[in-house]
Amino acid sequence: MPSAVVRATTPILSLLLFPGLGGCATKSLLQPRAEVTVAAPTKADVWQHVASAADAERIARIGAAWSAALGEARSRGSRDEVRKEGALLKPDAALARPAPSPGSYSCRLVELGATPVRKAAFERFNPFFCYVEVEGELLTIVKQTGSQRPAGRLWEDDVATRMVYLGTLALGNEEQPKAYGEDPSRDMAGVVERVAPFVWRLVIPSPRNGAKLDVFELTPVAEQPK
Repeated sequence: MPSAVVRATTPILSLLLFPGLGGCATKSLLQPRAEVTVAAPTKADVWQHVASAADAERIARIGAAWSAALGEARSRGSRDEVRKEGALLKPDAALARPAPSPGSYSCRLVELGATPVRKAAFERFNPFFCYVEVEGELLTIVKQTGSQRPAGRLWEDDVATRMVYLGTLALGNEEQPKAYGEDPSRDMAGVVERVAPFVWRLVIPSPRNGAKLDVFELTPVAEQPK
C-alpha cells in the first residue's frame, strides 16, 4: 500500500517541488494548434485541370503564336489582307465581357502562317454556320456543317478579357465529336475573345492543319437558313 500511495502522489509532488513544470504544461495545453489553409482554386486552375499539358502550353504561348503567324503572313505578301481584317487580326483587340451569347452565328476561318513552306501564309475561307449553346454551367461552340467540325466547351479564365476553349474535331459522317482528351490527335485548344460589338473570335494556336494560327470570326445571325 505505501508504494501505491507514493506512485499516485509523485506527479503532484513534482509540480509542488518544481512549479515551473506546471506552468510549461499549462501553456502547452493553452497554445492554439497550427491550422493549414488551402486557397480556393482560381479560374485558370479549373481549366488547367481539364487541359492536357501540351494544350495548356499552347495557350500559355499564344502571344508568341500571334507574333510568328502575323510576321510570316506579312513577310510573304499578305500585309494588305491582314490590315483589311481590322480588329479580328489584332492580338491586343480583346474587349471586356468575352462570353458569346447563346444562339446562331455566321462563322469564317482565317489561317495565318504555315508549317510547310509550300503552304500559303494567309488563307481566308467562305463563311459557315455554327452555334453557341448552354451545356450545364458551361458554354459550347459547335460548327454544324463541313467535313471537319470543331466542337468544344468554354471555361472562364483569370484573364478577364478571354475564355479558354477546349474541344475536339468531328470528321466525316460522325454524328457526335469525341470527348476532349479521348483522342489527343483530335483535341483543340484556344481562347475566345470579343473584338467588337457583336463580334467574337476563336483563336487556335498551333492547329493541326499546317498553319501557325487559326482565327475564327463569329458574328450572330437572327436565324440560320433551313
